[in-house]
Amino acid sequence: MKNIKKILLVLIFISLNHSYVYSIEPDVFVQSTVNRASQILSKNITKEQKIDELKSIAKETVDIRGVGFYSLGSARKNLDENQKKIFFDLFESYFLKSFSSRLSEYTNPKIEVNGKEVLNKNYTIVNSLLIATNERPEIKIDWRIYTKNPDNPLIRDLIIEGLSLARTQKEEFASILNSNDGDINALFNTLEKFSKN
Repeated sequence: MKNIKKILLVLIFISLNHSYVYSIEPDVFVQSTVNRASQILSKNITKEQKIDELKSIAKETVDIRGVGFYSLGSARKNLDENQKKIFFDLFESYFLKSFSSRLSEYTNPKIEVNGKEVLNKNYTIVNSLLIATNERPEIKIDWRIYTKNPDNPLIRDLIIEGLSLARTQKEEFASILNSNDGDINALFNTLEKFSKN
């Protein structure tokens, strides 16, 4: 009888908290992602293997499509469906190469998550610190996490010492387009060259 009561209590608890059972808190998500990347970077494998594994993590944890279209700014309104597909394919290759090649230079970076700020139901800012070493100072990193689907939070931006990487990228893309009379093919060519080098 006691066992039945225990089982009933557990079932009631689960039913009351059902909406939270599978959701992932943004700060836990960030720490988990960082830990996974750190494990890869500390492995005794080639740089190319590290890059491949880091790309896999990025595909799972970053809203690459959302970052890409944000980076494109108002220019995305002028693209047809075929151009949007071309852009996303090129941007994904560009992003994954840029992200993984930069990160692969680090050896076992230690990042501590130390807080979060819920902006609204769609966004939470997670605060963290890249711990200082003899080679580099402490660096403040804020993560902009897209939480519309609480079961699948995604990274939308990194703000490093107050500088938004997504905004910087948006400004770079705007500069390329402005220098080429708004010709989207100029941006396509830039992304393609970067990915192939």
